[in-house]
Amino acid sequence: MIARGFALSRWAGALAVIPALLCPFSAHAQTAIPGALDRAFGSLGGAGGPGMNMSLQLLLIMGLLTILPSLILMMTSFTRILVVLSILRQAIGLQQSPPNQVLIGLSMFLSLFVMAPTLETVNQTAIAPYSAGTINAEAAIQNGGRAFHAFMIRQTRERDLMMFAEMAQGRSGPPRFASSADVPFSVLLPAFVTSELKTAFQIGFMLFLPFLVIDLVVSSVLMSLGMMMMSPMVVSLPFKLLLFVMVDGWALLMGSLAQSFG
Repeated sequence: MIARGFALSRWAGALAVIPALLCPFSAHAQTAIPGALDRAFGSLGGAGGPGMNMSLQLLLIMGLLTILPSLILMMTSFTRILVVLSILRQAIGLQQSPPNQVLIGLSMFLSLFVMAPTLETVNQTAIAPYSAGTINAEAAIQNGGRAFHAFMIRQTRERDLMMFAEMAQGRSGPPRFASSADVPFSVLLPAFVTSELKTAFQIGFMLFLPFLVIDLVVSSVLMSLGMMMMSPMVVSLPFKLLLFVMVDGWALLMGSLAQSFG
């Protein structure tokens, strides 16, 4: 239990690095955000200036925390998993079961499982060296950004990536990137979210098919028996639940979602 708690704390620390990645990031450009903050407010450590006062520190931290949920949604596997689970609930015909809190919690912990290699890389290359004082904040942000960049580029369709790259360049010519690491975050983020939504809807379509067959069969049987007043959803729901339990649907779905990121 202690080891598991330590691992979760490291992952939580890795997620805390994400807000800094909102800054424009490129493999060929060095961001000057830490230096600009030092010049504007003084060094946080107090060695290079009078230091940022407590009110400004709290204001900066609270501002980063407000955008942290959106970044977790957009830069990790959370979006695909949550959309698929929501489609599954609709396919079965359940309105509020499992409740939204359960789906969000399940999506969050499954996302931690999927993102574990990326978060471990962020911890080894950014958080741990920065905590030890071997690298500065600028290098830590860049190292953490490379890990998330590598994850997102693997899950992004080339067609979506090229579409946003062309729009970013104003269609002045076909975009050219020497390597995947050269794709800036301003292009990669919308392309990644678009690809995740497309993949989630494809998985959701496959989930709908067996439950749709059950609805059609039940509706045809009720029509043939002349039971027009009985709702087919009321009759088909127990059969859909039985089918989902018999095939061990939750384990099958969780495993398939995790493997879809491989």
